[in-house]
Amino acid sequence: MEIATLGGGCFWCTEAIFKEIIGVEAVEAGYAGGHTLNPTYKEVCSDTTGHAEVIRISFDPAQVSYSTLLEVFFKTHDPTTLNRQGNDIGSSYRSVIFYHNEEQKTVAENVISQLNNEEVYPSAIVTEVTEVNNYFKAENYHQDYYAANGNQQYCAMVVRPKVEKFKKVFADLLK
Repeated sequence: MEIATLGGGCFWCTEAIFKEIIGVEAVEAGYAGGHTLNPTYKEVCSDTTGHAEVIRISFDPAQVSYSTLLEVFFKTHDPTTLNRQGNDIGSSYRSVIFYHNEEQKTVAENVISQLNNEEVYPSAIVTEVTEVNNYFKAENYHQDYYAANGNQQYCAMVVRPKVEKFKKVFADLLK
């Protein structure tokens, strides 16, 4: 098993998407990249800890590659907006790839370079690529949030449409 740590806005959205992928064994909501030890959700949302909302993905590279995970990552959020995804605003919602080894760093940088060179997006990608640091698991109520709270307003209005779009675009990757 390998680990990927990605931040693409609200972790409720990203967790719900990546849990659906063949070869993904587990997805955990958490916080990474900040300076506060064991931050709370309220602290992270205050934009004072430096942490981003992230997901930590445990995956089998024989079933799904890291580059495929990055393809899903880039197609399921807007990597061109700094510190924002939709109505979620602040550095905790930034687009970020926390790499776990030099190979992941190289793959991430190459994917970003290719997407920028091909002008896939109308603006340049602002996704950070940085070594994983200060990762902390989010509170238990954030784990499997969409599965447990699918009818909650944010889930119905924001998470569900992202998951449904993902399932159409990436039908070949579904469990």
